[in-house]
Amino acid sequence: MDHVIEPSPANVSGGYRMGFTVGEHSARHVRRILRMFLTRWDMAELTDAAELAMTELVANVVRHVPGRRCTMLILRRPEGLRVEVTDGSDRPPLTERRADALDEGGRGLLLVEAVTDRWGTVPLAGGKTVWFECDAKRPAAPPTM
Repeated sequence: MDHVIEPSPANVSGGYRMGFTVGEHSARHVRRILRMFLTRWDMAELTDAAELAMTELVANVVRHVPGRRCTMLILRRPEGLRVEVTDGSDRPPLTERRADALDEGGRGLLLVEAVTDRWGTVPLAGGKTVWFECDAKRPAAPPTM
């Protein structure tokens, strides 16, 4: 499935880049990698949202990118997490599509928007990057008396 183009996850503290060809079961493996970093970076509270958003971005590559090749970048930021998926398709993600009640697809980017703090797409020569960010939750201040 994957071909790592950066150091192994065990040696990474601030980010991880991996290039791979995705398939029907790739999202499960990518979620595991993402979860490992979020746990290591003490941002486990972001796991559910980040895993859902990552699953949608990988599913879009599987469905819409010829050859299914992409590069994933996971970055630790002072304010939280940034994830980027870059692929070789010039076709922008469909952001205006509205799924009918019985449609099996068409809601992925709506989910990404709902569970992340920011997301977007950057056109590139010969492709695009779709990214999202999740802000780290700040611990609640102790009540003052």
